Amino acid sequence: MTLMETLYKEHDEIWAFTEQMTQKCIDLMEHNIFDADSFRADIAYIRTYADATHHKKEEDLLFRAMLDELGQVAENLIRHGMLVEHDQARLYVMELETAVNAYETDRSPALKLEILSQAMDYVHLLRRHIEKENGAIYPFAERALSPDTMRKLEAQFQSEWNHA
Repeated sequence: MTLMETLYKEHDEIWAFTEQMTQKCIDLMEHNIFDADSFRADIAYIRTYADATHHKKEEDLLFRAMLDELGQVAENLIRHGMLVEHDQARLYVMELETAVNAYETDRSPALKLEILSQAMDYVHLLRRHIEKENGAIYPFAERALSPDTMRKLEAQFQSEWNHA
């Protein structure tokens, strides 16, 4: 699978995860179903897959190439857009983890609301982020990056990430 195919596929998997997270929030809100270990597993998934695997590919490969080759347009799109959103997602996850840990010992309505708020902020951010990348950022990169740059990106991806 190519780098771009992989990034799109990972978006599909992350989107499916956001649907599961939404259902988990509904279950907590409507049925008071709370499993701290399940939330912690979700946080681990976000950190290891969505961030350390997917976002790292974007940041280390595609976004770096765009910043190196495409000038101010990429600077605006990537540094002031996509990377800011990656950092915002990390903040939501950190705040979600704090709320889950606190709610485990204090089942207050305020802490329940904090879990719901942070989880759904993450969900909404990621869905908008995926739509932007799939609909604009990735197609722009595929059109605007030189064929030589795309070949180099692909070679780097194959040697560093695609060992299967």
